Amino acid sequence: MSSQLRLNLVEGSVSFSFTPQAARELQGAIATLMSSLKAAAAHSSGTKPDPKQPMEYQYVGDVFLEIFCNPNIWASPFAAKVLVTLRDQNIRLTTEAELTRLIEDINEYLEQFG
Repeated sequence: MSSQLRLNLVEGSVSFSFTPQAARELQGAIATLMSSLKAAAAHSSGTKPDPKQPMEYQYVGDVFLEIFCNPNIWASPFAAKVLVTLRDQNIRLTTEAELTRLIEDINEYLEQFG
């Protein structure tokens, strides 16, 4: 079962077919990313924090979706942005979205499934 996920981007929005299972997997990837971002933000200044692995989420369904974020370049989870690539056989969209807005969009999408 799939439904339309609406992602609000820095400018505009995009909707596409997505499944609840894929949304939960993306939610898990974001939770790991948030832990990395919080650890980096809490790290004491003066010493260089250990580099964290970037988040690279991919979904293949009616469309191909890739969401990428390097936690090493953002000062906090609230400042972080993700790179969103969405494509099918006819169109390719690559843009940025705010991480906090992405989290809200996924939570809102999952609410409709209980």
